[in-house]
Amino acid sequence: GKRKIHYLFEDGKEMAEEYDIKTGQLISRKWREKNTLGGAGKWQVEVGEPTSPLLGALESELITESSSNPIFMRKDTLSSFQWRIRNLPYPKEVYSVSVEEEQRCCVIRTTNKKYYKKFSIPDMDRYHLPLDAAALSFTHANNTLIITYQKPKEILAAEEQLQKELKKIKAANSGDGDCKTQ
Repeated sequence: GKRKIHYLFEDGKEMAEEYDIKTGQLISRKWREKNTLGGAGKWQVEVGEPTSPLLGALESELITESSSNPIFMRKDTLSSFQWRIRNLPYPKEVYSVSVEEEQRCCVIRTTNKKYYKKFSIPDMDRYHLPLDAAALSFTHANNTLIITYQKPKEILAAEEQLQKELKKIKAANSGDGDCKTQ
């Protein structure tokens, strides 16, 4: 039910994306750069569930972060960018979400000074588009703060074009195993 696309860029960066085959919706996007010694670095999750340190090799020692800490993740819809912050128990009136145009980021504040977060929208930076405070909204339900930023028409058009290109790509069979190198 997923289509995985792996991109290799000339500057050494890699990007891996997963799309839902039925809806064409982006499920995850991860970036990786070469480290200082030229080896592959760790994947940085831009969209989707953050990777749990427990799933990887035993990187975490005996000390781990609390499971009640806020968890920040991005999960886009077809028409908007969306961020979810789990484990925030305060009522909606406590939160303030704003756009800092000169710093090109969004800021979440609470009146009780218990949570503060700055985050950028990499897609807007890649297209060199200005941030619009009117496109930003938020809601709170089930201890989760949901922030929504409506995608501008330039990004919607680019994503539509990308979906057309992805449909042309022939899928490689995972069980093939016939990879020739020269």
